[in-house]
Amino acid sequence: MLIIVFSNNKLILRMHKFLINFTPTGMVPTKELTPHVPISPEEIVKEVLEAKKFGVSIVHLHARDREGKPTWQKEVYKEIIDGIRAVDGYNSNSLIICVSTSGRNWPDFERRSACLELTDKSKPDMASLTLSSLNFAKSASINSPEMIIKLASKMKEKGIKAELEAFDPGMINFAKYLHKKNLIEPPFYFNLIFGNIFNSQIGLLDQATMLSHLPENSHWTFGGIGTNQLNMNLSAILNDGGIRIGLEDNIYINDKRQELATNLQLLERITSIAKIIEKEPYTPYEVRRLLNLEL
Repeated sequence: MLIIVFSNNKLILRMHKFLINFTPTGMVPTKELTPHVPISPEEIVKEVLEAKKFGVSIVHLHARDREGKPTWQKEVYKEIIDGIRAVDGYNSNSLIICVSTSGRNWPDFERRSACLELTDKSKPDMASLTLSSLNFAKSASINSPEMIIKLASKMKEKGIKAELEAFDPGMINFAKYLHKKNLIEPPFYFNLIFGNIFNSQIGLLDQATMLSHLPENSHWTFGGIGTNQLNMNLSAILNDGGIRIGLEDNIYINDKRQELATNLQLLERITSIAKIIEKEPYTPYEVRRLLNLEL
């Protein structure tokens, strides 16, 4: 099915498709919480490659050290990226790889930006950029204006596209400021994340408000914290958006939190539902074209 839309008075034909951003690990899940979370580079690589069969186009990576704790070390990111690309290839239809510059575990620019130093076939396509400080239930992610600007500047210098993470409309507003300062450029890519107790919730008005604040030429995904993930993924697909999905945000397969999920179960469930309503995932090649990502 084709959707006909107008943008700046230009006719655009768009396939009835959706984008899948896969978040297999995150910084919080441990093997004690769920044995299904991939921790080692080998586990992450295996899970990512298996996930591609469900139509994943972007992979949002977090690295862990040998003890399973989050790490900033670029050597670990390199091992993961190289492992994925050794099998998936390095071409226009290869998975789009995004690394994390999160501020939840270390505050300094040197460690947070280390993964942006990777080069050649180990260089990531994208890197996360959280657009403000925020609290989680048991921790905080500190992102000062100075830090955000420094990270955005380095991403631009290295030719790495920012994955813009927003938990409320104010964060989207700061993305517009970064654009005015020529630190990011369209087409923009936003992860809009709902259900965190301190930020936007999952109601329709919250969703509409977030979408109404997006700048022109933006592509977006909905993510949901915890068991909100399924609701937000469904809402995004029904409204021609993309989805952020994986154990990073939700470790359960059911709302009652009685059964632990695997990443592949989460992906199989949402893609099966999408198929019923005649929607299918974009390929990595199609998303690279949407986001102007070139190898």
